[in-house]
Amino acid sequence: MLSLLHIENIAVIQAADIRFDQGFNALTGETGAGKSIVVDAIGAVIGERTSRELIRTGAKAAVVSAQFTRLPALPWFAENGIGPDENGEILIQREILSDGRNVCRLNGRPLTVSQLRGLGRQLLNIHGQHDGQQLLDPTCHLDYLDRFGELEGPRAAFKAAYDAMSALRREMSALRMDEAEKARRIDSLTFQIGELERADLKPGEEEELTQRRKVLRNAGKLIDAVEGAHMALSGDEESEGAVSLIMSAEQSLSGARGVSDQIADLAQRLTELRCAADDAAELVRDLRDSLDFEPGELDELESRLDVIYRLRKKYGATVEDMLDYLAKCKAELEQIEDSSETLARLEKKLSAALEKARGEGAKLTAARKKAAAALEKLIQEELRQLDMPKVRFQVDFAPKGGENAMDETGMDEVQFLMSANVGEDLKPIHKIASGGELSRIMLALKNVLAENDDVSTLVFDEVDTGVSGRAAQKVAEKMAQVARRKQVLCVTHLPQIAAMADTHFSVEKGERDGRTYTAVERLESARRREELARLTGGAHITPAMLAGAGELLDSAEAYKRGLT
Repeated sequence: MLSLLHIENIAVIQAADIRFDQGFNALTGETGAGKSIVVDAIGAVIGERTSRELIRTGAKAAVVSAQFTRLPALPWFAENGIGPDENGEILIQREILSDGRNVCRLNGRPLTVSQLRGLGRQLLNIHGQHDGQQLLDPTCHLDYLDRFGELEGPRAAFKAAYDAMSALRREMSALRMDEAEKARRIDSLTFQIGELERADLKPGEEEELTQRRKVLRNAGKLIDAVEGAHMALSGDEESEGAVSLIMSAEQSLSGARGVSDQIADLAQRLTELRCAADDAAELVRDLRDSLDFEPGELDELESRLDVIYRLRKKYGATVEDMLDYLAKCKAELEQIEDSSETLARLEKKLSAALEKARGEGAKLTAARKKAAAALEKLIQEELRQLDMPKVRFQVDFAPKGGENAMDETGMDEVQFLMSANVGEDLKPIHKIASGGELSRIMLALKNVLAENDDVSTLVFDEVDTGVSGRAAQKVAEKMAQVARRKQVLCVTHLPQIAAMADTHFSVEKGERDGRTYTAVERLESARRREELARLTGGAHITPAMLAGAGELLDSAEAYKRGLT
């Protein structure tokens, strides 16, 4: 469960620590006081999308920390190799910087926002006012049903079959072209293949030719340099080279080696020097002999590089790229020339793939209809408990339109229908549901879905919009029932719901030194009666209102004792 939430520099909240308890936690306050900012902070710390606009004016960063305790062995922990400490607790921190960067940590270890989002979805669910809009959108109903029925496996199996079929369709579509287009493409490919094959390109050829051109362009300078080195080392008929002179010096000292150690060392050094000079002279001779330049070689080489340059502009940045392009052209030409046979082969594979997709789709439809029957029964019971016993709820199925009557979600169009009054036909929810009915239907749906997951904390952000009177009391009782199984955090304007909470927080906004500040206060009995009286009658609280608030609290306590 979420036990501690620390908020720092988010919107009008400069700093706040909120210690939540097990059971039902309610947050109340005037409109605009900052209640939803608390929910935004919770969303931020579990990796939901956020914005640097949340940062309080004048601050460099916003920080949200959340401590979770009594956690089960969540799959995320095993997948990421990070888990609770020895006390079974985790501390998540997210820092939102003014330059748009985010710094996320779990028990001091860095996380990506994506990792944090994956963990957050296993820690808690946030249900806001926008969820009612999703309930009005028939495109969301299929996902609701699949979540309830835990149909990830059948849906994935169908999608794999559907994707395989779609890939075959795309391949066949690429092969199908009219005869004129086919002839144009064959001509184009034939020309390109011929041009590249005539060039007879070799891997690494351009680099070798470029290096040889550099040598040829500097041939005179290179020959002079090598001849000079050869003359200096080996000499000629008129003069001795360095090798002969060193050898003479070596021979002059060799006869006196025994006279002194100094002469012996010097003679040895001359021997080594003579060997090194002799090796160098041999290398220079070999280089001189290799400098063989054919007349016209440079012109031929320039012509070859020009061919490669022109081809490179059309077919690739390097010789290797051009050779790859040649291979692709040959493969495409072969495919087009064999397209009739290939299409016939693919047609058979497509028929089998379509049959498999239909089979997986039929399994998915059957699983959905079974899940729909169970969902209808549970929703009807939830609605009865929410003071809507006359409402009928039904999951309507229709076949998909379009080619082969399927898409990547399956073969079903699913829509939630309801009838609000006895004798009225079932109609799409978005056409007949009022605001209060919509809130209760969404609450019923969320409660049913929550039964099927391991998330231990549910956050409700003003989902009681449009509800009042007896219906509000029923919503409050439903919240209390849910809170016996899971931790519930609820932002509300209704006194009936706030009174039913086990822990009550007040969110209040004020001004100090020309700045707006929001504070979150945990209410005890006297302050709680005042807050309930304010919710009931407004700012002018009378003794009668306080007495009524006390009765509301007593009634709520009596109801909760009956649940245990």
